[in-house]
Parts: sequence; structure tokens; C-alpha cells
Amino acid sequence: MIMHTNLVRLLGFCTDGSRRLLVYEYMVNGSLSSHLFSRSPTILSWELRCNMALGTAKGLSYQHEECKDCIVHCDLKPDNILLDELFCPKIADFGMAKLLGREYSRVLTTMRGTIRYLAPEWISGVPITHKADVYSYGMMLLEIVSGRRNSEKIKEGKFTYFPIYATIKVNEGDDLMCLLDSTLEGNADTEKLSRACRVACWCIQDAEDNRPMMGQVVRMLEGVMDVVVPPVLRSLQMLAWRTPALQIWTVGEVFLVQCELFIFFVFLNSGKHTLSA
Repeated sequence: MIMHTNLVRLLGFCTDGSRRLLVYEYMVNGSLSSHLFSRSPTILSWELRCNMALGTAKGLSYQHEECKDCIVHCDLKPDNILLDELFCPKIADFGMAKLLGREYSRVLTTMRGTIRYLAPEWISGVPITHKADVYSYGMMLLEIVSGRRNSEKIKEGKFTYFPIYATIKVNEGDDLMCLLDSTLEGNADTEKLSRACRVACWCIQDAEDNRPMMGQVVRMLEGVMDVVVPPVLRSLQMLAWRTPALQIWTVGEVFLVQCELFIFFVFLNSGKHTLSA
């Protein structure tokens, strides 16, 4: 039986001809997304955000490393993190999930998920691993820290891309309070903030082999495992090089980088792997 305090609990199901219904526990505080990006009367404190980041990491670690088969969620994002009455995070919506038997190293599947959280290997069309979830988690962790979407439209055809800014700041060792949600007014533990930002930047590394396991993410967030400064991402370096005026780019520039990443990751994954259909 699959059961964890950070996974939404299935209470039952009903089937009547073509009509099918799944019944889950009710999450009174809605989604993490509704609190981060909407005009919610509740401002998530830094302590709550740390607990949500850690709880979500524990739920993913359980899926990836402790279940009989590895469960790859494939659509991790704030909209799919639900909050109970105590704001305990629970991973929900497994409609796109894939099972990966322990005898297999990766799974062949069609591209799925939400574009702003997709790992680069999805673009290349190569079989994926649980590290695709790790990438999505890293993107979500940056949003938990900043309280903003990682990509925001500023004018027609132009967007800002927060991960570029965050990665550069982390790599330079600057004061990371500039990355914190402004609604918190600086009320955050600087050591935990630095740790969270470093973890996020490790999780969104271009090459999946450079990303940590979710069990390692848990230990890093708990402070029992050191987190060294991660390298600046190759893809973000490409974007930053093309757009010197900080993290602003056009749709065409993004498409060009994605095409280059396609070739890059096909090359990285050109070796033989054990596949699961």
C-alpha cells in the first residue's frame, strides 16, 4: 500500500458504467499555488515555506526511493501541492505519473507535464528518469522562495526568467535576500535561505546526472548534508549571453536555446539504457 503523510490520501472510488469517481481527503487550504501567486489573505511565513519545501521533498523521496516501484510524478508544480488545515503539503494529481520498475533505469513516455517545470530531457524525447521530477521540484522551490512565477511576461514577446537571476546570485555568493518574496519583508533565516537556493540550483542542473536524489535533497534541507555552490547552468549561460540586459528574452531566443539543448541532450543520452515501456 502506498501511504505517506505528504501524499494526498485516496479514500475510495466509485464506478457506474462510464462514470468513474475518485474520492480524496479534503484539503481545506487549497493549493500552494493559490497562496503563492494569488491575492490570498494568508501570507506564507518563511517557516511555513521551509516546512512545505521539506514535506514535498519527503513525499517525492518516498515515491522515488521507498515504494516497490519508482513513481515518477511527471507534473510536479505548486498547483499540485495541496495544503491541509495545518498547511502540511501533500502531493496530488497523479494522472500523468509513470511507474518505473526497479529493474529499469528509465521509462519511455510521451512528453507530459507543465512547460515551465519541464526538465530539458523532455524536449529531446529521450526516455526519462525520476530526475525529471527533481528538476520540477527545483523550479518549484525557487517559486516558494520568491513568491513569484519563474517566468513572467513583461511586454509583448518579452519575458523575465527568475532562475537565471537566482543561479547567478547563488554562484556569486551575494546576499540572497534579494531573491526572497518581498511580502516577507526580510523575515527569513539567512542560512536556510542560502541552503534552499543552493538546493534549487542543484535540482535544475541541465544534465540529469548532476541533479541530486530526492533523499539527498531532504538531508540537505534538514541541514545534515552540506550543500556546495552549484555551477551556473549551461542553458542559462546561453540565455544570459544572448540577453545582457539581465533575465529578459524573446520567444525566438528561447526556442533557439531549446533546439540547442535538444541536440545537447540527445548526445548526452546516446548510450544504451534499460528501458521500461
